[in-house]
Formats: sequence, C-alpha cells, structure tokens
Amino acid sequence: MSSGRGSPALRDSESGEALIGGSPTTVAPCAPRGSDRANKFTVAVLCFVNLINYMDRFTLAGILTDIQTYFDIGDDSGGLLQTVFILSYMVFAPIFGYLGDRYSRTKIMACGVFLWSITTLIGSFMTNFGGFIFFRAMVGIGEASYSTIAPTIISDLFVKDVRSKMLAFFYFAIPVGSGLGYIIGSETANAMGSWQWGLRVTPVLGIVAVFLILLVVNDPERGEAEGGSHAKPTSYKEDLRSLLKNPSFMLSTAGFTCVAFVAGALAWWGPRFIYLGMRLQNGGSNAVTLNDVSFKFGIVAMVSGLIGVPMGSAIAQRLRPRYADCDPLICGFGLITSAPIVYMAFITASNHAAWCYTFVFFGEVFLNLTWSLVADMLLYVVIPTRRSTAEAFQILISHMFGDAGSPYLVGVISEALKMAAATLPTTHHIYDPVKNVTVIPSGESDLIQFKSLQYALFTTSFIEVLGGIFFLLTAIYVVNDKMKVEKFITENSESQPTHRFAHQIET
Repeated sequence: MSSGRGSPALRDSESGEALIGGSPTTVAPCAPRGSDRANKFTVAVLCFVNLINYMDRFTLAGILTDIQTYFDIGDDSGGLLQTVFILSYMVFAPIFGYLGDRYSRTKIMACGVFLWSITTLIGSFMTNFGGFIFFRAMVGIGEASYSTIAPTIISDLFVKDVRSKMLAFFYFAIPVGSGLGYIIGSETANAMGSWQWGLRVTPVLGIVAVFLILLVVNDPERGEAEGGSHAKPTSYKEDLRSLLKNPSFMLSTAGFTCVAFVAGALAWWGPRFIYLGMRLQNGGSNAVTLNDVSFKFGIVAMVSGLIGVPMGSAIAQRLRPRYADCDPLICGFGLITSAPIVYMAFITASNHAAWCYTFVFFGEVFLNLTWSLVADMLLYVVIPTRRSTAEAFQILISHMFGDAGSPYLVGVISEALKMAAATLPTTHHIYDPVKNVTVIPSGESDLIQFKSLQYALFTTSFIEVLGGIFFLLTAIYVVNDKMKVEKFITENSESQPTHRFAHQIET
C-alpha cells in the first residue's frame, strides 16, 4: 500500500493549495452563505436530530424482553422487529438520495423526522404484533430521509480538517444516542410500569427537531464550501455507474457493511445476552433485572462512543499530513483489534460481569473509530453532485447485508441451537401433556438460552476481521480516487468561471 507520503496531488489542508499534474494550483474555497456561527449551529441541530434518531432506534433493544413477553414471541421474531425496520430504511434510502441531490434537503428531512416521530408514537399503542411491526417499518422510512441527507449538508458547509471535526461531532451521536436509547427505554418503562411508555419520549423530541430543521438549518449549494460548482446533476443511472466503478467507495462500503452487521447484532442482543449470563452467575436468581443490565449497557455504549468516534477523527487528522491513506488503515486496525476483544466479552459474560462490561467497552471503542472516517472518505472520493446518492447507496448496501439481517440472523441461529439442545438425550426434560410441549427445567433453560445466544453472537468476531480486510484494501485506491474528485472540483469551481485552473501560487 502506498503511504501517500509527499504525494503531489493532495491539497494543503490549510491553504487549499492543490498540485494537479505536478503544477500547483489554488482551489479557493469560498465561505458558505451563512456565518461560521450559523453553520456550526446547523451542525449542532443535525447532531441533536441524529442523537434522538438513534435513541428511538435502540429504545426497543432496552425493553426487548418486555416486548417479547407482551406479544409472546421468541428470539427469531424479536430480531425480526429490527430487521423489518432496517429493511424499510434501506429500501427508501435511494429514493431520498435521489431527491437530496436535486431538491430542498431541509424540507425532506423535516418531513422524514415528523413521519418517524408520529409512527413511533402510534406504534406504542398497538396491541397486536402485526400492527406493531408495521409501524416499526414506517419508522424506518422516516429515518432514511434524515440519515441519507444530513452528512451531505455538513460536507457543503465545511472543508478539510474542519469538516472531519464536524463529522466526528455528528457521528458521535450514533453510539451515544444508542446508549441513551437503552437507558431511556428501560428506565421510563420501569418508572411508568409499562414498556409502551419507553417509546413515547423520542416522538416529543422529534417534533421539536422538525421546527429546528425548518427554522435554523442552513441548506447550502452543493459543493459550496469547496468553491461552488458549475456541474449539474447527471442521470441517476450515470450516478450509479460512476459509484460502482469507484473502488474506494465500494470497498469502504463493504467494510462499513461489516461494521453495521456487528453494531446491529451487539446493540440488539447485547443487553439480553449479558442478562442471561448474569442470571447464571446468580443461579437463576431474579435479583438481576433486564432494566439494570440495559442501563449499564447503555452507559458503556455511550462512553465508548464519546471516546471512540472523536478518537478516530483525531488520529486521522494527526496522520494525514504524512500518510494520505491513513483513514482506511485506521478503520481496518480498529475492526481487527476489536474482534478478539468482543470475543472475550462473550466468553466472560457468564463468569465475571465486570470483565464482560470492560471487554464490551474496549471492543466498541475500536469499532467506533470507523464512523466519522467512513463518512469522510465517502465525501472526498465522490463528487459533490453525487454525494446524497452515494450516502443512499452506502446505506442500502450496509444495511441490506449488515444490520438488517444480523439481529434476525443471530436470533434464528439462537433458536435453532435451542431446538438442537432440546433433542439431546442428556437434557432432563419434562413432558407437559396439557400444552403438548417438552418443558426444560428453569436452571437448565437459562444455560441453554445463554449458550445458544453466545454461539450465535460469535459470528460477529469473524465479520469484524472480514471488514478489516476490506478497509485495508481500500487504502490501495483511496489516494488516487481523492485526486480525481479534487481535479473535478478544480475544473468546475465557481471561482474559475473563465478558465480551468486558478493562478499559479507565487513562491
């Protein structure tokens, strides 16, 4: 892999100087229409919405056992709840990506946030599983509009290291919001005596977010922070063809898909798995509650996000002057390092709770190194007029093969292992002629549930290693693909309406 050291094609991060074809040129970034303070406030609003977005998404994980009991469903149907949400999310993402490259982004986001807020609230009143799962699918449609478009607004407001910092601020809301989802879901349900109330907090915050988006969020011109662009959007078919031929984008998307797979599985099943492990430590005692475990798991997820996301961005900013391909290398290192740590968390869950939480924390810190870096890579290897489409495509692929299937896949494997264990002759079964089922004693049932879920979750460590390999491959192409985008912006810059390149820098 090329280190990119001394590459003549990369612009100076402070001056905007670009060396294209061996000749220094200036791509003079013009200031966006809004003031610097207004632009930063826009990012703060987007971060707030992203926070409650992920709070809403993972509130269910904090109260999953209560929901399974209420609707009388197993692990497979429990995992299906998240899968249905993600399926609708990823299917509608390309639609919003197309719209986001051509129409008002603030109006699209406001409509989407309003939709997921209302459908989350309505879903909390459903008394049958079919109705509940339908409204979870509707929530996914609303969230797709926001997640697809918001990062592209940040890319049009800031450039270089400032943009990296703003993206880190935006993406740290993902693990922090997920952690708050566990806490708010479990604690609100516990305080109100009903799991339904856990779903009624984020809709109120969502309505506040709608007004903030419409009133204060700045929607700049595409590519404005990079000097503006005379380039017009091309056809959707041409956009997709270009993305498919972009190796940095495709390989980083494959790596991010592995991140999504692992994050989805851990977020959905982590609290329940640790709960089962702690029950085994206490001999099946009911002194351990899922609410307590969800609260602690949420704290761990939050703190790991607060540390991991900005750490990844800070390391990259420090290394970029010497190593132009450091972003994918950091992502690859993070995933490969996280894999054995996460494995140890699964091993220690039934023996030592403190060690389990410790391994979960460090495993997620290394996993979280990737969030802002993947977003930054997408923005600098894709031209401005295709960035919403690229975000949508990445969401589609990463969720289709990532967290859309991982909660359900882990649930299915777990259920299959339970059924296999029930057929073992060494298990002490009791036949219930009234219900016509075989009953397993409670202590042994706890062990079977734990072991089944444990072996199902082992798949995540393998996926992390696979994702690390994809990111390492991305490093081979990322410098060249970034050069192509910078050349495109230079040739279409509004600051150069009459000639292709800017004046030569005086030495």
